[in-house]
Amino acid sequence: MSADGINVLKKQVFDKSKWMQLPRDVVIGHDALVQLPAVCEDLKLGGSAYVIAGPRTMEVAGRKVVDLLAESKSVETAIIHSISIETIQEIEGKAGEADFLVGVGGGTVIDTAKIASFNLDRPFISVPTAASHDGIGSARASVPVEGGSASLEAHPPMAIIADTGIIASAPHRLLASGCADIISNYTAVLDWELSQRLRGEAFSEYAASLSRMTAEILVKNADLLKPNTEESAWMVTKALVSSGVAMSIAGSSRPASGGEHKFSHALDRLAPGKGLHGEQCGIGAIITMYLHGGDWRSIRASLRKIGAPVTPKEVGIDDEIAVQALLEAKNIRPERFTILDMGLTPERARDLIKMLYKE
Repeated sequence: MSADGINVLKKQVFDKSKWMQLPRDVVIGHDALVQLPAVCEDLKLGGSAYVIAGPRTMEVAGRKVVDLLAESKSVETAIIHSISIETIQEIEGKAGEADFLVGVGGGTVIDTAKIASFNLDRPFISVPTAASHDGIGSARASVPVEGGSASLEAHPPMAIIADTGIIASAPHRLLASGCADIISNYTAVLDWELSQRLRGEAFSEYAASLSRMTAEILVKNADLLKPNTEESAWMVTKALVSSGVAMSIAGSSRPASGGEHKFSHALDRLAPGKGLHGEQCGIGAIITMYLHGGDWRSIRASLRKIGAPVTPKEVGIDDEIAVQALLEAKNIRPERFTILDMGLTPERARDLIKMLYKE
């Protein structure tokens, strides 16, 4: 008697699943802002909007955003000066009836819109006025807390509208900071690979490849990234969006955040308000690339070409503070293993900071 027709055991199936959220519409280019009504129509976002901007960014782009939306929607606005838990809660209270939110500005504004819209379960549109870091298209948001800042998981924007004319007119320091943030993806991926080998951490080859390629493009084109040109704004903004997509594919910030980011967050605690986020990550990337045995000089040369700082002194931070930041980096997000978690001594940390100044 044959048992071929008897099926007792449940047949195994591939059941791995992942929910990836990505921006649906991305518009980057000259006068891209005028596409806002068409994007809202395409996404069917509803008839009421809540626009958040800073004092400066309201003048630069916010009023135009309000005028464009007011042609077909009811619009309310808020001007914020900083990001905090209290500010986010205030925005949530006022924007609760809106169909969608729009963040017009830099990291402070966009992260506020990102978290408020997530908590309200509303979509939001990202309208960056500077290309200073990859938060313009990612699901991560940074909120100041006692003793530093917290990186929170929210959701990515439903759409990104980046007007290169507006972005190009921003101070070049902001663009250079965005470049440094992207270039630091090199070492973030190396740290991720290290954690996979030593800790068995889940790793996405697709996300890592996209993140690494994005950094490579900026390094190879560092000579072309000039102040106040739309071509530079276009190239850097595309890279920032790609970095955000890599994080969405991975389901975490791992493709773009390693030891260099932990170093930056430690600096935020020890020397708040000195360096920009991307600037500090760029300096951290030089150090961590050296520790990984990679071409740290190429990283430093690229940062110099684009006008980003390569030493603590260039951002007004004392070398001893930078040494302390290297030593305290292991205490930032301790669950995220990086090369800075492998036991630096104070003497070795001082040598690493001195290295930044050597030709």
